[in-house]
Amino acid sequence: MLENYFPVLLFICVGILVGVVPMLLGWLIAPHRPDDAKLSPYECGFEAFEDARMKFDVRYYLVAILFILFDLEIAFLFPWAVVLKEIGMFGFVSMLIFLAILVVGFIYEWMKGALEWE
Repeated sequence: MLENYFPVLLFICVGILVGVVPMLLGWLIAPHRPDDAKLSPYECGFEAFEDARMKFDVRYYLVAILFILFDLEIAFLFPWAVVLKEIGMFGFVSMLIFLAILVVGFIYEWMKGALEWE
């Protein structure tokens, strides 16, 4: 019974080794010469100039919604296209409804100006 789980145990051990061994090698071999620039906190490569709790522009959220919109569309279209013949007309109509909802989101983004870059 336990011999059936040996490949799983072996896979877990190899995965841990692949993740841990390079980190240990880097820690052991790499030079340890920290300076002020390496130890300073940074964001986007420059010094912070405002409070971390500042409000974000609404365009940031609109771009995030736009990414989710297209990401979901692609994630669901590929499996749907593979099994289209098996799911028949019900699957086709369901996907059309889903795409119509996504198009409404896309039109909302377009009307809010999220596609216009400054």
